[in-house]
Amino acid sequence: MGSAAPRSASVLLLLLLLLLLRAEQPRGAELTFELPDNAKQCFHEEVEQGVKFSLDYQVITGGHYDVDCYVEDPQGNTIYRETKKQYDSFTYRAEVKGVYQFCFSNEFSTFSHKTVYFDFQVGDEPPILPDMGNRVTALTQCPNASPTPLPPLRVPV
Repeated sequence: MGSAAPRSASVLLLLLLLLLLRAEQPRGAELTFELPDNAKQCFHEEVEQGVKFSLDYQVITGGHYDVDCYVEDPQGNTIYRETKKQYDSFTYRAEVKGVYQFCFSNEFSTFSHKTVYFDFQVGDEPPILPDMGNRVTALTQCPNASPTPLPPLRVPV
């Protein structure tokens, strides 16, 4: 029969490690949805003051592959607005705590529904490598690594 103390200590250590890993992860959502013609669809997310969030979206199918998109802060101020875009990205650091709303509109279309994909992320993503921002890596050297310039790309006619 084994001792229960070492086993419970390793379980406690594992739980603590999982809790720490969970605290460092940003949260977010990805969704692909149908946006009917003449319609608007809004989504809501609570964000703490000072926390960064980002919205990436793309129209996958339908019409001219375009939608209107806007983001409002908790006080109803529009902090982002684009019209008839196929895709775009928006990043913002929340100035106030509260529920931020982002909407996609196809109200300008009278007969063409769209399929829209979006990725909404809240929180700063941790760097891939520890202390990556404070040192030069192969990833940051790539554009200047070639001793001779690359030839221009040729497009077949």
